[in-house]
Amino acid sequence: MKIGLVGFAGSGKTTVFNTMTGLDVPVGFGGEVRLGSVRVPDARIDALSGIFDPKKTTYAEMSFCDVPGEHGSDKKGLSPRGLQQIRDQEALCLVVRDFDNPALAGDPDPLTDLEAFHAECVFADLEAVEKRLERARKERADAREIATFELAQQTLEADRALRTLDEGALDREYFKGYGILSDRPLLVAVNRSEERAAEPLSEEFEELLGRMGAAGLTLCASIEADIAGMEPEDQMAFLEDLGLTESALDRFIRTAYGLLDLISFFTVGPDEVRAWTIRRGTDAQHAAGKIHSDLERGFIRAEVTPYEVFTEYGSEAAVKDAGKLQVEGKTYIVGDGDIMHVRFNV
Repeated sequence: MKIGLVGFAGSGKTTVFNTMTGLDVPVGFGGEVRLGSVRVPDARIDALSGIFDPKKTTYAEMSFCDVPGEHGSDKKGLSPRGLQQIRDQEALCLVVRDFDNPALAGDPDPLTDLEAFHAECVFADLEAVEKRLERARKERADAREIATFELAQQTLEADRALRTLDEGALDREYFKGYGILSDRPLLVAVNRSEERAAEPLSEEFEELLGRMGAAGLTLCASIEADIAGMEPEDQMAFLEDLGLTESALDRFIRTAYGLLDLISFFTVGPDEVRAWTIRRGTDAQHAAGKIHSDLERGFIRAEVTPYEVFTEYGSEAAVKDAGKLQVEGKTYIVGDGDIMHVRFNV
């Protein structure tokens, strides 16, 4: 999963990126996207690794891309190049400033920054949609494609993000290759001062997020960087002093998984215990393809043990002896925490 971090000048976006990834990208570097990954913590993987004692334990990963904005300027906008770089991301995280920055004029206004970013995405999408719609009509394209882009145009002209439309309303296959921004899942991180890090989002901000089909959280990037370098027991004590129960990274991952509707399934054995990330509702054959394309192509069946069942019986042999091992076909919908062995023939 690749999440693009975006934000206007002075929002603290690069500090958030460094905090999340453990890297040390200089603030205001400009130009190119910087990429970093973080391990997704999962107590279930820890437990399975303790049982199987594998040669290797592999956690799910989340990739962050620090997308350059208009650095060193008060301009509320993203460059054309920045917009193009955003189009390459699977999901977006907008970092908005809610702390005093002596280098910038005026008070922080996260609500206005969110509205400005939304407007940029809607405008860029509307331009792309109108161009395609005009060409599709001239070419007498498929009626369903024309209807899809007409609905997209109407939605954008009403200042609504396309992500607010239900799955059944738009045939999103037609959007491939157009880099539609307002259809990307959006997470908004409100970057605050240390004293206000634990304050909840305002009702007005929450309402705006709801209208945009987005999710939000608060953090203080500067202190999160300090927390990341502490021992686990010291982290908890420091977070409690701030009125928080978990780090920004943990909250970010949990919120992102919920926003993107992601789950994890596991493969286990003496060589490796590994978590695989898929969207909720993925069938067994396509989930097998996450492991290797050969498994998807030659899929025969999946032997499945839900994590809760495995922990109840304590071993694969005990699960099998109790008759609790599930043998599933291609259309089985993989559940969060399923332990899978895929049988295939290529």
